[in-house]
Amino acid sequence: MFKILRNLLLLAFLVAIAAAGATYWLAIQPLRLASSPLDFTVTAGSSLRSAERQVVAAGVELPPRLLELLGRLHGVDARIKAGSYEVTTGVTTLELLRKLTRGDVTQAEIAFIEGWTFRQMRERLDAHPDLRHDSRDLPEAEILRRLGVDAASAEGWFFPDTYLFAKQSSDLAVLARAHRAMRGHLEREWAERSPGLPYKDAHQALTMASIVEKETGREAERPLIAAVFVNRLRRGMLLQTDPTVIYGLGERFDGDLRKRDLLADTPYNTYTRAGLPPTPIAMPGLASLRAALNPAASDALYFVARGDGSSQFSRTLDEHNRAVVRYQLKGGKP
Repeated sequence: MFKILRNLLLLAFLVAIAAAGATYWLAIQPLRLASSPLDFTVTAGSSLRSAERQVVAAGVELPPRLLELLGRLHGVDARIKAGSYEVTTGVTTLELLRKLTRGDVTQAEIAFIEGWTFRQMRERLDAHPDLRHDSRDLPEAEILRRLGVDAASAEGWFFPDTYLFAKQSSDLAVLARAHRAMRGHLEREWAERSPGLPYKDAHQALTMASIVEKETGREAERPLIAAVFVNRLRRGMLLQTDPTVIYGLGERFDGDLRKRDLLADTPYNTYTRAGLPPTPIAMPGLASLRAALNPAASDALYFVARGDGSSQFSRTLDEHNRAVVRYQLKGGKP
């Protein structure tokens, strides 16, 4: 009887060894894919069994229940991470399991450009093929509510940068990151601002930074541009900056700013209204934020474009008028 029991135990052991060997052999065999590379998404809250079904549905030929078995044998069956994944020819079941438990997701990217408006940001988000478009049909106020942004307008509250994200992430998640980035930069720059600036709060500084952003493409000149507008605010002078007028025109602006546009009163017309406009007019970058909060030491009150991307700065109206004649009316000739 003992001999029979011993033989049965030995047989069971050998069967287990054979089964383990077969499982390992299957686990390291290249899987057949419907295409290569092949993308698939594992939804949030998926179990290993559910993830296996999603992988198979995407076009990966997995031996039945093998992924689930491997997960249990390795003690990682509860560690599946949601996200978008990519596999290529030669991937094995064991490698696939490691991807799913490490969260080795594929990433896409989206770039928001300095000087863009919130409308342009939304257009870029809506057109991105790798995002889930949860904000597409939402009004601006609802987007702000969902993001927890305490502001009357979304304009300017998102930092221009390139953001990486897992494919099929929500566009709201990308917006939340851009907002956190802008708030973080603004808080740091506000804490290190020059004394005596004519801003009531950080929001006004953000508005000034957006004007500086739209007025020049040369980073080195931004502190001087900011100084001109700060000096004008301190003296109670009108800012008289075209980008605010253009922003106030909205979709009515056809690319040609006319005299009647400068005379048409809107909350953003700094030719007809004193002080800063009610909101930012674009997304300022870090250089413009720093310039608005640490403007150059200058007594300039005017500037005019030279035609080469740089500006001529003047302290008096007479100097400015001569610069206008030289650089705009005579094409830059002395």
